[in-house]
Amino acid sequence: MGWNRSLLWQVFPSYVLVIVVSLLVEGYLAKKLIDDVSRAQTVEDLTSSAVFAAKLFDGRLSPAQAQSPDTLCKELGSAIRARITIIDAKGQVLGESETDPERMESHVGRPEVRDALQGRVGASERYSFTLGKTMTYVAVPVEKEGRTAGIVRVAAETRQRSHIVGRYFEQLAVVGVLIALLAAGLSFYISYRVSRPVREMALGARRFSQGDLYYRLEPAGSEEFAALAEAMNRMAEQLNDRIAAITRQKVELETILSGMVEAVFVVDPEQRLVRVNRAAELLFSITAGRIQGKRFHEIVRNTDLHKFVSRTLDSQHPLEAEIVFLGDQDRFLQAYGCPLEGSQGKKTGALLVLHDVTRLKNLEKMRRDFVANVSHELNTPVTSIKGFLETLREGALREPENAERFLDIAIKHTDRLGRIIRDLLSLSRIERDTEKGEIARENAPLGPLGEAVYRACGESAAAKGISLDFQCPANLEGKVNLTLLEQALVNLVDNAIKYSGPGSAVSVTVAQADGEIAIRVQDQGCGISKEHLSRLFERFYRVDKGRSRREGGTGLGLAIVKHIVNAHNGRITVESLPGRGSTFTVYIPAAS
Repeated sequence: MGWNRSLLWQVFPSYVLVIVVSLLVEGYLAKKLIDDVSRAQTVEDLTSSAVFAAKLFDGRLSPAQAQSPDTLCKELGSAIRARITIIDAKGQVLGESETDPERMESHVGRPEVRDALQGRVGASERYSFTLGKTMTYVAVPVEKEGRTAGIVRVAAETRQRSHIVGRYFEQLAVVGVLIALLAAGLSFYISYRVSRPVREMALGARRFSQGDLYYRLEPAGSEEFAALAEAMNRMAEQLNDRIAAITRQKVELETILSGMVEAVFVVDPEQRLVRVNRAAELLFSITAGRIQGKRFHEIVRNTDLHKFVSRTLDSQHPLEAEIVFLGDQDRFLQAYGCPLEGSQGKKTGALLVLHDVTRLKNLEKMRRDFVANVSHELNTPVTSIKGFLETLREGALREPENAERFLDIAIKHTDRLGRIIRDLLSLSRIERDTEKGEIARENAPLGPLGEAVYRACGESAAAKGISLDFQCPANLEGKVNLTLLEQALVNLVDNAIKYSGPGSAVSVTVAQADGEIAIRVQDQGCGISKEHLSRLFERFYRVDKGRSRREGGTGLGLAIVKHIVNAHNGRITVESLPGRGSTFTVYIPAAS
């Protein structure tokens, strides 16, 4: 991964590089120009000196006067501080200001000499082996009678010109460095001014990405940067509004899903779980975090439900079905399935809503059983009464012994019919008053319950030789409707006596525990099997139908007890084993 530099350190070095390269190129060109100008000036000066010297040497270039040019060269060269050489038309040196001309070779091959011999001003620059220096040479022809009689050559040391050029270049370099520093400072300032809005926008973008959508950029800098900052501020505002709307919708959706009593599942096209609500977790005893992404058949074990999910994913329309979970207690679910589609019309999964209708099914079954039971309970005595009355009308009325017996049986069935109607009316009244909140409860001592039990059930207990025991702490109070509570307790004790054998015992214990009053009725009777316990408090439900009718029961006693306990905001439990008796315990609130 490369090193990411800031915009400042990407732009500023580029400016500096451009400035340095520009100054180097300009310095090189300036140096070359100065050098060329200096060389041209030197050539021009040497040419002037050579022309002047040529006029002085005019007429002195003959061999007879050979000594005179050399002497004049030395005098003139010392005066103008330049090297002067006199050359004849054959290239022979006649005079030299710096050395002995006799020791010098022919100069006919020198470039400047060749040019001068052709009548032109010759100039060249080269290293002088005679002097051991680099020299600039200018040669001018000396004409006599229309022909070149000789050459005057003037030379100057190049080092002098280089020294002058060097001084100019040093001054130029100092100025260039100052200009470079000034330009670099200005470039840094411009780069900083250019990069600062970018840094601020990068900071703003980073804060936006971190969720701080209330941060705002200052529209500063150039028109483009200001427009970009305003656009980013508008984007942050719109994002904030959209995220707030999405969050609000999500919270509303979560609240709705959490508040639904129906179990909700969302699966993808591969039947992998996407979402569940709280009701689904409770219904199937699952945890959303642990099952996320698993296939539906791994979570819920029911073949019919798996087929329903597959049909929903393949369907174009919502589906509905009833799913049954078999077990110790069957569970009934009303299933609704709806395929989900994306924006392009492509299926993205399915929505499943499962409503637990087990209680409704049970209530419906209880209603049917109640209708059947009440019809049967009422029809039996009515049929018996009608049959005996018809028998009397057909002639048994004239037989005193049979007539009296038939009338006693009819009266017995009439009494039983009356008890059924009375219990139904009592049960209906308790339900109605409970719903309307018209059952008055007040703090009352519970000791009088014993008197009611002995008064209502003492005679029947004594007739079977059953000992009846009632125990209640003195001054123990509860918030009760004493009349209804007496009725419930008498029903429990009466049942205990009916289903207990002769010589056994029935005990009633009243005690306070954990802020509640517990009234426990225990017998030593035949007991109740486990499969009957859950339906024991239903109307007309009988464990032993034949024995119950023989004992004169209506099948409504325990239903009345349960409704009285509910009216006291209490609860009732039962513990029983066949052959070992039963224990009914009523829990009601203690006195305020």
